[in-house]
Parts: sequence; C-alpha cells; structure tokens
Amino acid sequence: MTIDLDALIADWPVDKVSAAVVDTEAALVAGDAGWNTRIASVSKLLAAYAVLVAVEEETVALDEPAGGIDGATLRHLLAHASGLDFDTDRQVAGVEQRRIYSNTGIERAAEHLAARAGMPFDRYLAEAVFEPLGMTSTVLSGSPAHAVFSTATDLSRFARELLDPSLLSASTLAEATSAQYPALSGVLPGIGRFDPNPWGLGFELKGSKDPHWSGTMTSSRTFGHFGGAGTFLWVDPVRDLALIALTDRDFGSWSMEVWPAFSDAVIDGS
Repeated sequence: MTIDLDALIADWPVDKVSAAVVDTEAALVAGDAGWNTRIASVSKLLAAYAVLVAVEEETVALDEPAGGIDGATLRHLLAHASGLDFDTDRQVAGVEQRRIYSNTGIERAAEHLAARAGMPFDRYLAEAVFEPLGMTSTVLSGSPAHAVFSTATDLSRFARELLDPSLLSASTLAEATSAQYPALSGVLPGIGRFDPNPWGLGFELKGSKDPHWSGTMTSSRTFGHFGGAGTFLWVDPVRDLALIALTDRDFGSWSMEVWPAFSDAVIDGS
C-alpha cells in the first residue's frame, strides 16, 4: 500500500487519532499504533464474534430463546430486532417490528452466553477472540456493548480476521454480515432513519444507506460499526479492504464531515 495515511488524518479536528488500513496482505498504521482507548460501540463487533464462535462450538444456538423476552432469540438480540430499548430493560416494540439499536440487547446476549458457557463473558471473549488473534492490548472493562479498550494495531488483527476468517467458517461470517429481518426500518444513531435499516449479527450493514459514515465509494456489502467515542471499523469484502480510526473526540457532526471523505480518499489511493 502506498497511501500516506498520516497525511490523511493530519488535519482532523481532534487532539489524538490513530488509524489503520488493512488488506489481505498487509496493514498500514498511522499515529500512535499502541494508543489504548475505549472503542465504544465498535465493541459490539467483538462481542458478537465471541457469540458466533460459541454458536460454532454449539454452546449456544442463534434461534434459541434468549434475553427474557417472549418470542426473542439470540439472533434477535444480536440483530437489534428484539424491541429492547437503547439502554434500559424496557421493551419498546414487539419482536421483529422495528430495528431498535440496543446496548441492552447486546448485554443480554453476552449474559446468555456466559450462563451457557459457565464462565464470565469477558473471559470467554478473551479466550475465543483476543488471545487466538494476538490482540494482547485489548480488554473488556464493563459492558460488552461499549466498553472494550483496544489499539489500532490490535483492531488491525481483528479486521484481517474479518477479511479472511480463521476463528469462524466463511459461511458463518457470511450469515453474520447479511441482513437479518431485512425489511425492518429504524434509526442509525447520530445519522438518521432508514427504511430499511439493514443489520447483521452485531454488524451494521451499509446496504443502500445514504449518507453513510463509510463514505460513497465503499460497496453496498460493507459492514462494521462506529462508536460514540469517535471510533470506527469498516470492512468492504468486495474490495478486500478494511479501515479503522480511533480518536479522542466523541462522535458528532465533525465525524460525518471527516470520516466519509477519509474513507473515499483511502479507497481512491489503494
């Protein structure tokens, strides 16, 4: 890769930023590669991946009841289709009625796995994902929905896994990154309402969303997540490319000005 990644992030309106672009052969990191920071809702990708590992190990099943809600399954929780509120235990819609983005749903999915596995979720996550990928600087410290701390280097290792899976079968990752309950509409927090608002199993899907935080040049099959701490990770399987950014400024209007242009510039230069 010949991209000058440092130049592309030099003028961002933040005090600190690290970034990485990853393809199937290499990773290029800019800024402080070892800066350890909370990745906010990008945590959901890692938490969901641990659940998917557990599915392949037959510790849990996607379509078994979970979350303590009548009719809800583990799949519903991961796909934000259970009707659970953003960050309370209240169910604000019926199962499969709306795409309601829910930290609580991810937390209940993690609790369900922990109960089935007979171990705390943070330990399962470390043993199933962090350790085999060599993510030695990554740790869960609180809610699995938003409290993973990591680095651009470690997330590059995870992005490589998403481009060429070794912990999951290709078919499981394909299912996780395809639209679940594809007709559901809902709000993508901080950006707006989309009908439909496609989501995979923990992975937000670009689909036909416009505007999108991953820019205009990523394909419709792009998947990933952004976080309220000013962080993001996307993977475009059509281009075999992933992009990561970590900052010290909370998501806001600046993000939708900077991130899409950054993503487009990386693709244009790759």
